[in-house]
Amino acid sequence: MRYALFSDIHANLPALRAVLDDIARSGQADATYHLGDLVGYAPWPNECVALLRESGVAGVAGNYDSTVATGYEHCGCKYEDTRQEELSHLSYGWTREHVSPETRRFLASLPFRMDVRPLGGHTPGRTVILVHGAPTLNTLYWTADRTDEFCSKMAGLAGARNGDVICFGHTHVPWHREVGGIHFVNTGSVGRPKDGDWRSGYVLMDVAPGAVRVEHRRVEYDVEETMRAIRGSTLPDEFSEYLRTGGRPAAGS
Repeated sequence: MRYALFSDIHANLPALRAVLDDIARSGQADATYHLGDLVGYAPWPNECVALLRESGVAGVAGNYDSTVATGYEHCGCKYEDTRQEELSHLSYGWTREHVSPETRRFLASLPFRMDVRPLGGHTPGRTVILVHGAPTLNTLYWTADRTDEFCSKMAGLAGARNGDVICFGHTHVPWHREVGGIHFVNTGSVGRPKDGDWRSGYVLMDVAPGAVRVEHRRVEYDVEETMRAIRGSTLPDEFSEYLRTGGRPAAGS
């Protein structure tokens, strides 16, 4: 089975459209799933949710989705500094005010975790475990510098076995590692990358009985359209520049 997996759209409609179009053009995916954080930071939360529903893409709840749905006090995000914390609260407040009741109900319906069995489940085989942050919490940042021991601990808590795959997002930085026969795949971010590359990111993954092949793909989209829309909204203008630089503004900027 071949899967297209993506995460962290963050209400960036042009980016989501570009990724869905690239998946369709590639013709390589038997199924497509999202790994959460559909809303926040950009001005199209309702439109992104509507497009995913129209496209029939199922998936799991990110921390932004579950906190917006439940009216939690904050988004559960990690802050680089006090200004980033302030901006995060502004984004969260804006998003809570602008999501429709229908969008909020949909976000509340998303499961924390999905297990996909490529062979159908009637025979032994790999399980592909889909979460947003980690199998324990959707707010836990599972970065590439985590140790092999940490990865094995998460696999144990998820009930993963040799040959299984755990897929997640949340950090907005893509990576892939194999530890003890278990594959760990971070899909990166569709709408708000943090690795210095402004292009949208997603994963094409081929899961076969004898191998797991992971391809991280990057897709150009009309980032200027999103930047203009952010500046034309009451969201902080800083979110616009963040997109242009892939989350890594030049020194002194």
